[in-house]
Amino acid sequence: MSPVDRWLDFPFRFSGRGLTADTAWDEHVRDLIRQVLLTSPGERVMRPDWGSGVRQLLFAGNSPELAASTQFLVQSSLQSILGDLIAIEATEVVAEDATLTIIVRYVNRRTQTADVLNVAVPAVGA
Repeated sequence: MSPVDRWLDFPFRFSGRGLTADTAWDEHVRDLIRQVLLTSPGERVMRPDWGSGVRQLLFAGNSPELAASTQFLVQSSLQSILGDLIAIEATEVVAEDATLTIIVRYVNRRTQTADVLNVAVPAVGA
């Protein structure tokens, strides 16, 4: 893999050699999905529409209705922000105990590989 195929790792950190840590394209895309899911709109400078607002929904308490709302929010946020990088096949949100688990099935458009990402988001006060 050439240095051109390396991307900044998220969260930002230093490697064992004291350099900025980097990652491969597939992991970079997974990092971007996590960032979209865990960022609130308005949180990024100069990108007021970037993010999903999933954390704000958690104030409503964990319920099947919250899971359905979150599934719609996740799908639309990922399509609008990362639609040029991934093709979303399915999203699923499972509300269990004090945690929302977001499951995203997608195809990486650059590599044409299918992948699944699970992101657990703890409810408020958990």
